[in-house]
Amino acid sequence: MDLFQIVSEDRIKQAYKDGEFDNLPGLGKPMQLEDLSGVPEEMRMAYKIMKNAGYTQEEGRLRQEMMGIEDLIKQCDDGSEKVNLQRKLNEKLLRFNQLMSKRGIKTNSSIFKNYELKVKRKMKY
Repeated sequence: MDLFQIVSEDRIKQAYKDGEFDNLPGLGKPMQLEDLSGVPEEMRMAYKIMKNAGYTQEEGRLRQEMMGIEDLIKQCDDGSEKVNLQRKLNEKLLRFNQLMSKRGIKTNSSIFKNYELKVKRKMKY
């Protein structure tokens, strides 16, 4: 054992003796284990960290879709198609902001998007 493990074990033993583990929630009950069989082994730790931070799959999917739509808008030459793509982007952005507000996170993404669009329009003229 290295020094870190020895110190850690000593602290755990001391905390156990002092009764610091006596009032933990779920004491004496079986642990609720998550089924992570669908997540590749090398990605499980990252998955758990993201899940504990409140990151959802829907949030990730929306971010990817918004980036894809933004790329399409940048490459689009047809004005009506660009308007359609911008409408889709606004819908995704609205949904994303709803998800973030449910988590209690304030986002200014729509403000920044509008500002970005204004700057781009002014640069064209």
